[in-house]
Amino acid sequence: MNETKKPLRCPLGVPGGVIAALIALVGVVVSILQTDWFQLGLSLALLLIAMPFVRVTMMVHSANDRLDAIEEKMKEK
Repeated sequence: MNETKKPLRCPLGVPGGVIAALIALVGVVVSILQTDWFQLGLSLALLLIAMPFVRVTMMVHSANDRLDAIEEKMKEK
């Protein structure tokens, strides 16, 4: 069997960003319940950093997949 394996993409980019966003959401809830405004600010800052990180990482993955498809088409010609 001759199977072509896809190259591994950055394996911790998306899960790492999702975990950071979930931690930030938990931090927001806990800080609101405890009325800790400093922790609320830190949690919101982490959330604002983590959410775009996930989106950018997914965009890079899809762009790399498209480039791989274009390269395969170029090799066939």
